[in-house]
Amino acid sequence: MMQSETANQANAARAAWLRTLALAQTDALDAAYARLGESGALPGYRLLRKPESGMAMVRARAGGTGAQFNLGEVTVTRCAVVLEDGDAGSVDGTAGVAYVQGRGVRHAEQAAVLDALLQRPAWHQRVQDIVLAPLARTLAERAAHEAATAAQTRVEFFTMVRGED
Repeated sequence: MMQSETANQANAARAAWLRTLALAQTDALDAAYARLGESGALPGYRLLRKPESGMAMVRARAGGTGAQFNLGEVTVTRCAVVLEDGDAGSVDGTAGVAYVQGRGVRHAEQAAVLDALLQRPAWHQRVQDIVLAPLARTLAERAAHEAATAAQTRVEFFTMVRGED
């Protein structure tokens, strides 16, 4: 496998876990983060960019294919952290980032820490099992429920062909 393909796969995997962390319900993320802390001492971290809220422009396309237009603004909170080594709080350089919709300061900080932990081989599988798998399952269940609710209102149109008189 080529090096660029491996990098693309790693980027896709990271994008998937960042999406899961960002879309998780705040209370579910809190509970998962607490369970992870119970399984072993979490490494310390330093804030590179403290959680801060701002606005981001949402762009859309008419019909999904038309010209882009500004739909509106949404509140976003971002955070960046760097993990510390066990040696007297020295920094090891593993950085984690998070962007979450809304003003969830704690949510953004926890997601950034989890992003950094997922990049460490020693923590990756533990975070996958304790945090990401349950959150992803909850997101999938929520999406299925929303799809089923929307399907109840589906209207199917058909045209009857009339014969020529």
